[in-house]
Amino acid sequence: MTETERRVGPTPERHNHGPIDPLAEVVTYDVNRRPERTLAPRAVDTLGRMLRRGSITVEMARAGTRFRNDFYRANLDRLKCSDVSRPYIGGKPICDGSFDIEARNNTSRALRAVGMVGESVLWHVVGLEETIKAWALEQGWNGRRVTEEAASGILISALGALVRHYDRGAR
Repeated sequence: MTETERRVGPTPERHNHGPIDPLAEVVTYDVNRRPERTLAPRAVDTLGRMLRRGSITVEMARAGTRFRNDFYRANLDRLKCSDVSRPYIGGKPICDGSFDIEARNNTSRALRAVGMVGESVLWHVVGLEETIKAWALEQGWNGRRVTEEAASGILISALGALVRHYDRGAR
């Protein structure tokens, strides 16, 4: 029996909540916030759904994933305390509030490159992994609501700007 066959998959109930990539590459982080690449079943996120529908390109999905990874390494997510059920390592809690300064600078430059509206959608939908619908409900201009379709367009535009930003930085 192979490692893949021995792996326990998601429950039938989990499959009722949306698609799952059977063995997608997942980036996890150790206690020092160093990335570790593994293969594991994972839920398809907003970027994954948009890529499958053809709403965004592979380059946009990669740029969004790069942003999300920097966002996480920069410790900008809302979870600021450790789970008390998890062990301490070396006398320090696993989540000690530290962050990767390079990742924080990368995140800051990326947000500036996409502009104000792009900043918000990247921060909430890509960084904090909120849904586009949830972000749209919180937004509005002059008392007018943002539709989910418009919010999706704003995200696509921000991802396009993010691709250009990363392309410029790679030269």
